[in-house]
Amino acid sequence: MAEITNDTLVNIDELAASMRGELDSLPVLSSKCCIYTVPKRLHHLNEKAYTPQLVSIGPLHHGKPELRPMEEHKKRYLQDFLQRTKLSLVDYLKVIEKNEKKLRDCYAETIEFSSDEFIKMILVDAAFIIEVLLRYHFKPMRKEKENDRVYNKPWAIQDIRKDMWLLENQLPFFILEDLFDPARITLPSGKNQMLSITKLAYEFSKDLWDLEEMEEKSQKNKSPKVQHLVDFLWICHQPPQSKSKKKLKTLGIPSATELHQAGVKFKLGSSKNLFDIKFKNGILEIPRLEIVGATELLFRNLLAFEQCHCSKNYINDYVIIINHLVNTAKDVELLVKDGIVENWLWDDEGMSALFHGLVKETFVIVDHFYFSGLVEELNAYCRKPWHKWQATLKQHYFNNPWSIISFIAAVILLVLTTIQAVCSILSV
Repeated sequence: MAEITNDTLVNIDELAASMRGELDSLPVLSSKCCIYTVPKRLHHLNEKAYTPQLVSIGPLHHGKPELRPMEEHKKRYLQDFLQRTKLSLVDYLKVIEKNEKKLRDCYAETIEFSSDEFIKMILVDAAFIIEVLLRYHFKPMRKEKENDRVYNKPWAIQDIRKDMWLLENQLPFFILEDLFDPARITLPSGKNQMLSITKLAYEFSKDLWDLEEMEEKSQKNKSPKVQHLVDFLWICHQPPQSKSKKKLKTLGIPSATELHQAGVKFKLGSSKNLFDIKFKNGILEIPRLEIVGATELLFRNLLAFEQCHCSKNYINDYVIIINHLVNTAKDVELLVKDGIVENWLWDDEGMSALFHGLVKETFVIVDHFYFSGLVEELNAYCRKPWHKWQATLKQHYFNNPWSIISFIAAVILLVLTTIQAVCSILSV
């Protein structure tokens, strides 16, 4: 064995002291953390769905060259915000300064900006969000400035809306609430009663999906405090009630076509909640799902937030079951025909492909799959031969009035022929 020289010996005491210093200098992890960088395994699936295209909100994408042109317009929105309020720029800066640590703690990454840079950025971005929400709610406010590059330019507001729903492009909701005081803001006469950031956020997003208002949500179950705009959407989509805790026995979820062939009928649900899918007496009731250009972006960012932050996997489980239902374009066609799916994509194949893409990097926890009871009921129904025979008769032989008339005529003819034959035998 080679001899170990003194030069290679480790001074354990010095190493321990060095490591102790590293451990002691680790930053304290805050329980307030709620804004994350999207994990790489999700990001590579569709980078554009997680990356702002026009405007940066918050520190994670601040200063990127391709987003700098909007910085001037954000400052103009801050200028407009200050003009319609009864507080000064100094007053608002003090609000941000007082909350600086709390704001930094909301981000999973350590924010390297100096205090001056950070406070300035938060105020500019917060005022921009508030102004965007106000002008969306009060249409006359959009005409106040002819040079408004957000609302007076084709598609700009649509791109900005998409950027505002990105997980990496968020501000903590509490700072918007702290800065927004309807009593101190000049708004269209008599229109500031009962106005809140939550109400404005609802108005801003309700046409993307059928959403329950937060007031309705809070009446049904105690809603947690909103963390940011993506969290707002996630809370709006929480199921109305917990399903029975059944273990998922199989991933063999039938498609819409398979269910149709087994005799299941589809019905548009009256609920606004996506998760309120019900199956009773052979009828599968599904709330309306509108598929638009921003649908993939919204689902991807909700999934990313859920995987980074939430203890429940509601969006994950919904995407999985819808993916099975719309396995092919034919499945989508069935749901469109029954008014369940409103597909604004180019074709039915596009919607099927969308969910096949969304389901990548999702996962099933068999003990906590939200739709486990529903899957069990659907499979049990499909296993009964009588349901398939009955469906085959209806779909292939009794699918129009003439088929039914022909069948009745054939039965009558058969009965008459039988009677005639019996009478002939008896008369012999």
